[in-house]
Amino acid sequence: MKKITFKVKDGKFLVNGKPRQIISGAIHYFRVLPELWEDRLLKAKQCGLNTVETYMCWNLHEPQEGQFDFSGMLDFEKFVRTAGKLGLMVIVRPGPYICAEWDFGGMPAWLLEKNGIRFRCMNKPFLKAVDRFYGAILPRLKKLQCTEGGPVIAMQVENEYGSFGEDKNYLAHIRDLMVSHGIDVQLFTSDGPGDHYIQGGTLPDLLMTVNFGSNPADAFKKAREYRPEGPDFCMEFWNGWFDHWGNEHHVRNAADVAKTLDDMLAAGASVNFYMFHGGTNFGFWNGANYVEGKHLATVTSYDYDAPLSECGDPTEKYFAYQQVIAKYNPDAKIGTLVSSVKKAYGKVKLTECVSLFDSLNRLSQKHLTLEPEPMEHFKQNFGFIHYRARLSGPVAETNLLFLGMHDRGQVFLDGKFIGTVSRNDVKLSLPISVPAAGAQLDVLVENMGRINYSPVLKYEHKGIIGGVCVCLQQQYDWETWTLPLDNLDKLKFGRTPVPENHPGFYKGTFEVDAAHDTFLKVPGGQKGVCWVNGFNLGRYWKAGPQKTLYVPAPLLKQGINEIVVFELHGLSKKMVELTAVPELG
Repeated sequence: MKKITFKVKDGKFLVNGKPRQIISGAIHYFRVLPELWEDRLLKAKQCGLNTVETYMCWNLHEPQEGQFDFSGMLDFEKFVRTAGKLGLMVIVRPGPYICAEWDFGGMPAWLLEKNGIRFRCMNKPFLKAVDRFYGAILPRLKKLQCTEGGPVIAMQVENEYGSFGEDKNYLAHIRDLMVSHGIDVQLFTSDGPGDHYIQGGTLPDLLMTVNFGSNPADAFKKAREYRPEGPDFCMEFWNGWFDHWGNEHHVRNAADVAKTLDDMLAAGASVNFYMFHGGTNFGFWNGANYVEGKHLATVTSYDYDAPLSECGDPTEKYFAYQQVIAKYNPDAKIGTLVSSVKKAYGKVKLTECVSLFDSLNRLSQKHLTLEPEPMEHFKQNFGFIHYRARLSGPVAETNLLFLGMHDRGQVFLDGKFIGTVSRNDVKLSLPISVPAAGAQLDVLVENMGRINYSPVLKYEHKGIIGGVCVCLQQQYDWETWTLPLDNLDKLKFGRTPVPENHPGFYKGTFEVDAAHDTFLKVPGGQKGVCWVNGFNLGRYWKAGPQKTLYVPAPLLKQGINEIVVFELHGLSKKMVELTAVPELG
C-alpha cells in the first residue's frame, strides 16, 4: 500500500489531500481463522470498500493478568498489514470496552476479582489494568499508523460510552493515554444519535461519529446539532443483527438496507458496515444481553445477516451494495465473486464416550472451599465449573435453594439428575429429600456468556453466587473442579455408556480427502459443545435458532479427523452429521 495521509478539514475527510468518502466494513480478526483473513479482506475490497474496521479483544489478549497473547487468531498486526497489502485503509477500535456481543464486552474476567473495582470510569484498579493493556498494544498499533507508513487512519476512544456513563475525565484519560503512546492519527468517538448518548460519550476535540440502522437523515441532523461542521459518518451501520438462544434468527431485507446506504452516500456521508463479515463466536467467547431482568446469551454464529455470510460467501446484500457503491466510487475495485465449495461429509458415528463425573480429576485439580466460589475466584474465565457437597440427613421434602446462579446449573443428588436451575428462573430452587445416610450433591454450572452491554457488568461473576441452602441452612465444605475445557487430551474414552441424563464426552472420527467448509449438527443432542481436531467450534442448543456449527476448511486435514461432543443431557443418537448447508434459523 502506498503511504497515505488522512485528515479532517472543513467538514470533509481528506485522503492524500483529496476529499474522500470512507466506505468501510467491520471484520473482527478474532472471529475469523487467520488462514481466511486475506480472503475476507479481498472480498471487502471487491465489494467496493476502501477501508476495513476492527475491534480489539482485551480478554483474549490478556487472558491472565500481565500475560499477553498476540499469536494465531490474535495476531492483529498481521491482520492490519494484510488489509494494507490489499490497498485497504484500516480503522481500529481498541476498547478497552467493545460491546460487540463479545464476552464481558471484551474486558477480562479477572477484573471482577479486583477489590474496589468499578468499570469504565476514573477508578484506580480499572485504570491501572487499562494502562497496562494499552502499554502492550499501543506501541504495536503506533507502527501501523498511516503517519508511520501503515494503513491505520483512525482509532476510537472507548466505545459508545454515552450508553454507559458520563465520566468525561475517564474519556479524557483514555484519549491522553493513546496520545502519550504516540498515537497521532485521527481519534474519534461513536455513539447513538440521541442527546443523552452524544452528551455523555463525546469530547469536544475528537471527531464525533454516530451509530444507527435506519433514518440516516434524522441521525445526521441530530449529530449536526452538536457538530455543525460535520463530517457525517455512520461508524456502525447496523445492516443486520445478532441472535439470542431461544429467539428467532434476524434477517434484514437487502433492498431496504441498500436504499439506506444509497441515501447516506448520496448525501456525502461516510459509512462503516457493522458487520460486513461477522464470523463466529468460537469456543465460549459469545456475550449476552440483559433485557428486562433476563440474561439472553448470544448464539455461536455471528453471521449477523451480513453482506458476507459466516462462511465468507457473498449474499444478496453484498451484490446490492456493490451496485450502490459503484455509483459513488467509480474507482472501486469491484470484483465478481462466487460462493466457496462446501462438503457434506455425512454422518459420523460417535463410537467412544466417557462420563464427566468419571473425568473430573483428569480435567481439573480439585479445590476445597468453605462456600461455593465463582469461577473468577479460581482464575477461570470461560467454560463450566463443577461443585460437590455432602448433605446431612434425614431431611423430609424441602427446597434446595441457590442464592444465585450464573448461568445454568444441572443438579444431581446421589448421581440422579433432579433438574436445572437458570439465572432467569423466578425461583432458584428444586424440591429434594435427603435420606438418613445423607446424600452427595453435584452441581454443574455453565457460564453461558457474560453480559456485554449495560451497567450490570460488575455483577458478572460465573458459577454459584452467594451460596446454597437446605431448609434455609447454608451448606459448607465444598469440592470444586474448574472446567475451562481448553484441553481434552487427558480424557480416557471407552465403551462404557454415559449414565442417563448425565453430562459426558463422545468421540468419533471421519476421513477427508480434500478439506472444504462444512457444517456440524448434533441430531440427538440437547445442549453442549463441539470440538474438531481439538478446536472448540462453540455451543449448540436445541432451543435454537442455530442448528449447525460452522467448520472452516482450515480446521480439517487430509486423512483422519476427530470430533468430540460434550453433551450435557445425554445423546439420544450417538452420531453427528456434517452437512453442506448451514441452518441458522
